[in-house]
Amino acid sequence: MPNIVLFSGSSHHDLSQKVADRLGLDLGKVTTKKFSNQETCVEIGESVRGEDVYIVQSGCGEINDNLMELLIMINACKIASSSRVTAVIPCFPYARQDKKDKGFFDIAVDNLYAEPAVLQWIKENIPEWKNCIIVSPDAGGAKRVTSIADRLNVDFALIHKERKKANEVDRMVLVGDVKDRVAILVDDMADTCGTICFAADKLIEAGALKVYAILTHGIFSGPAISRINNAPFEAVVVTNTIPQEEKMKACPKIQASDHSMIPAEAIRRTHNGESVSYLFSHVPLWGGGGPPPPQPTSLPAFIVFPSGTWTDPFTPTPPATSLQKGPDGLQPSTCDPLKGHAHAVQ
Repeated sequence: MPNIVLFSGSSHHDLSQKVADRLGLDLGKVTTKKFSNQETCVEIGESVRGEDVYIVQSGCGEINDNLMELLIMINACKIASSSRVTAVIPCFPYARQDKKDKGFFDIAVDNLYAEPAVLQWIKENIPEWKNCIIVSPDAGGAKRVTSIADRLNVDFALIHKERKKANEVDRMVLVGDVKDRVAILVDDMADTCGTICFAADKLIEAGALKVYAILTHGIFSGPAISRINNAPFEAVVVTNTIPQEEKMKACPKIQASDHSMIPAEAIRRTHNGESVSYLFSHVPLWGGGGPPPPQPTSLPAFIVFPSGTWTDPFTPTPPATSLQKGPDGLQPSTCDPLKGHAHAVQ
């Protein structure tokens, strides 16, 4: 089996380093610079001949420049005779206008989903989670929230919205009873935050005790920060697919949660030829009201964090494990518990 090499693009080096730490790897040597005419130049500083290469580059910041940098890095590794090159893109650029459709990709594409990590965060951070209701801020997210609600054994609601134009909501209609409940808005992305802030006001008007928002990608452009500061949120939780340090300074309600174990585990599984979809198809349908269901005897090794495996957000499974490189690929090894918890990338 070829060795694994992990490179970081310049969009989000901190996340790439966290992924490398989870895998017990050092980031590969790469130098990125721009010529005087602003063309991007990438130099791979080590041999990748015959290696299994992974490049972490998030679609944030200077999106077009970062996307071109990723393409040049892929090309450089292919020219250098790597056995395989896999792009790990925590926040996929242009996804809002170009969806993943069957038959339109001529390479393998795996989506990583947020559901296991959303369950984990709710269980660990909302004491009254058994009295919560999961809310989708639009009809398009209904499948997402119903799945989460089923696994928590709680109710769900959705908000039907009508737009006059992009980034501007005309009106909203709440479908579901949120009175005397803790409402948890779950969505894949927040840009100008008009939708979720409007939804939070609607939920409070309908009698919700508290309102949380759990979002995969926090873009927070334009008036987003001022809107969140003025909205009735207890917290707005996003993953670190996009750097959030400056946004968190400007808005104390924003919390960034480390999700690096998800792409790290996906990398390990891809490298070892294991199923990636297994991570999301085996989230337990259990609300924590009794003993957990038995786990399959053939359960593969997972990256875990303090409260247990992230595929089972209710059952502690000490000790924690990380990964180490061996003759049969990346395998688990007992170590100190990994710090933090996370949300996934879609």
